[in-house]
Amino acid sequence: MNDVQELDVSAANRVPAKITGVECVPLNVPFKVPFKISTGAARPVVETLIVKIHTDQGVTGVGETQAWRRQGSAETLEGQVDTIKNHFEPQLLGRSPFDVNAIMHGLDESMYHSHYSQAPVGDALYDVVGKMLGIPVHQLLGGKTRDRVRIAAVLSMKGSVESLLESADAFFERGFRHLVLKIGIDPQEDRRNAEALRNRYGNEIALRVDANAALDYDTALGLLKGLEPFDIETAEQPLAIWDMDGMAALAKAVRMPLMADECAATDHALLDIIRKRAATSAQTKVAKNGGIYHIRRLWHVLATAGMGINPGNHPATSVATASVAQMCGSWPGPLMAGVFAVGVSGALAEDVVENPMRPENGEIAIPEGPGLGVTLDEDALQRLRIDK
Repeated sequence: MNDVQELDVSAANRVPAKITGVECVPLNVPFKVPFKISTGAARPVVETLIVKIHTDQGVTGVGETQAWRRQGSAETLEGQVDTIKNHFEPQLLGRSPFDVNAIMHGLDESMYHSHYSQAPVGDALYDVVGKMLGIPVHQLLGGKTRDRVRIAAVLSMKGSVESLLESADAFFERGFRHLVLKIGIDPQEDRRNAEALRNRYGNEIALRVDANAALDYDTALGLLKGLEPFDIETAEQPLAIWDMDGMAALAKAVRMPLMADECAATDHALLDIIRKRAATSAQTKVAKNGGIYHIRRLWHVLATAGMGINPGNHPATSVATASVAQMCGSWPGPLMAGVFAVGVSGALAEDVVENPMRPENGEIAIPEGPGLGVTLDEDALQRLRIDK
């Protein structure tokens, strides 16, 4: 006879709660210096959307996404607000925030490939649950596996070797040992920049390059071959997102490993990358890949395939930075030094939380507060919002 008494001790039943509303706060968060990659003009601001999920318990969860238009994304803040308010919010009202899996599955079914809009909703649900239980999200995801995680710094296009080295020196002095050099406009300039960085730091840094999908096959082949003497750790997304066969051929033709980013938007796309051996690692981003709910699945697939996991982000405030840090804090396997903290490492001129996250010695500490571990600065939100 089984003497064990079955008890209903689920968190959702111990902490009853219902979602009462979803609030969208669109922002223009300024860069300290306009941010330039290989495609498009230099960006003076990052178009950011903060989402709040309100409950009848007086607890509010927060999440973040961006309207980061580039190859693979045509997002606008107006479109994201419309999707969340008119399509997602009706599916959330009256539901328990603890029903994360069911809610996110429903959102994905109702609007395919809407990861940029799903991301802040899912992350806000995790934030609510963590706050109600009084535990950080990394505990919800299986428990803490590390106290800190190493990050990489991004060197946007500066226009001269001197200004590039000045920026790199500042990162190096702050303890960063992984540098990501933006490339893809002028192959000769790219080679000069890589050579200057390697000459400056020798073997003290790991150097990556990122073309943001700007190159054709022949240009990429010539450029990456020319960069091989400078010991490039990995070359990120050299080709267009649709040229998976080209990525696979390029991966065989050059010595340096390739990383997928823009082409790794969904789990199905990632499976195609793996089948074709088009990359040996992939970068995930909160907005691009749909936040914690979807990204965790991608990380498991990457680990199963023996590929490197690069925790990334578009330039983001401490909200999305904390989302990735919480995932890193619960991940038991190896992680690459990711670029998920670009915004809080100095790229952005302002933040939207009371105690902004800041790297120390090239590392980010895993937040210990309830939920994501950040608290919104309502004055900053009002100052930066664009819908007033």
